[in-house]
Amino acid sequence: MSGVLNVWVKSPDTHSERRIDPHLTVEQLKNKLEPITGIPAGNQIITLLESEGDPRVVAALDDNSKKLGFYGLRDWQVIKVDDRNPSTSWTGQLTDTANVEKFEITEEEYAKRTDTVLAYKQRHKVGRFATPSEGTPEPSDVNIPVGARCEVDSLDKDLRKRGTVRFVGPTKFGTGAWVGIEYDEPLGKNDGSVQGVRYFSCRDKYGVFVRPEKVQIGDFPVEELDLDVDEEM
Repeated sequence: MSGVLNVWVKSPDTHSERRIDPHLTVEQLKNKLEPITGIPAGNQIITLLESEGDPRVVAALDDNSKKLGFYGLRDWQVIKVDDRNPSTSWTGQLTDTANVEKFEITEEEYAKRTDTVLAYKQRHKVGRFATPSEGTPEPSDVNIPVGARCEVDSLDKDLRKRGTVRFVGPTKFGTGAWVGIEYDEPLGKNDGSVQGVRYFSCRDKYGVFVRPEKVQIGDFPVEELDLDVDEEM
């Protein structure tokens, strides 16, 4: 439709983008806004605002016989609709929670209930209620010093994963004890942090966390690469 404008329509319970014909009269506009805002046409107070970001009042659309173009309606202005008698309608009640009865419960009462998320986690041993796997050592049972040189077991017998112990203890990503290692080479999976929690710092792909039983502590020097400068190119 030629001449149709894009405007915002705001009321106590609604906020939407609409296409408006500036040749409509204010009375016709009110009839169209009633099912949108829920405010009876006879109760509507319409104010024209400059824009969403500039709520200056441009005009009060208070003459039902005037066309919208008379007020200089432009694209992306705001048609603000208020209710002069909200007691006769539901205006504002859909978003007003002041009189809504709230259900409150103490932490002690919540802990005693059997139909809560907490109870589910306790029954199924989820999260902090999980039982450490059989054979998984607790942090207090691990005797691996931070700063020690180590070698980590590998499925590839020809690959020796050497590095330095940077962390020993419990983590948020798993139960039991974990050993955080900074590898000498980029053979790891992280930079010392997992799921947004930092346990130590190193270069990306140089950090890894493994179970204590996979770690051998000893004299494991950094392996040097033997480059023969006389090798044919």
